[in-house]
Amino acid sequence: MEPRINLFETPTGAKVAKRFYNTALALDGSTLPKAVRHLVELRVSQINGCGLCVDMHSKDAAADGETAVRLALVAAWRETTVYTAAERAALALAEEATRLADLHGGVSDETWAAVREHYDDDEVATLLCVVSMVNAANRMNVVARVQGGSYEPGMLASLDL
Repeated sequence: MEPRINLFETPTGAKVAKRFYNTALALDGSTLPKAVRHLVELRVSQINGCGLCVDMHSKDAAADGETAVRLALVAAWRETTVYTAAERAALALAEEATRLADLHGGVSDETWAAVREHYDDDEVATLLCVVSMVNAANRMNVVARVQGGSYEPGMLASLDL
C-alpha cells in the first residue's frame, strides 16, 4: 500500500501540520501526567488503525520511559493489572470519545465521573484536546494511507514545520 499524498508537501497540509505540532507543544505544559497522555494517544490510534500514529506514540512513550509490558497491553487494558484507576478512567474516556458514532450520547456519565475523580479541570481539558487532536491526525493519516514503521522519537521537532 502506497501513501496517496504527502500532506507535508502541500502548502495547506504543511500549515496544518505546523499548527498541530504547536498545539501538541502547548499540551506539554499541562499537569496531566505524560504517561497518561502517551497511553491515550496510543489507544486512540489503535482504535482508528493509524499505523503512523501507533508507531509514533508507542516509540515516544518508550523513549519517555514507558515499559514494554504497559505499551503492549494498552489494547486490552480492561483485562490487565498494570494500569492505575486514573489511567483506566483516561483510557475509558479516550475509547468512548473516539467511538462517538457507536455510543448513543457519547461519553457515559460513569466514565465522566471516573475522569473527574482523578483529574482537575486543566487535566480534563488536556485529555479532551489530546483525544480530539489524535482522532483528527489519525483520520488524515488513514485516508492518506501514511505508513508506520520509520518514525524516530523527536523526529517531528527536527522537521521544518
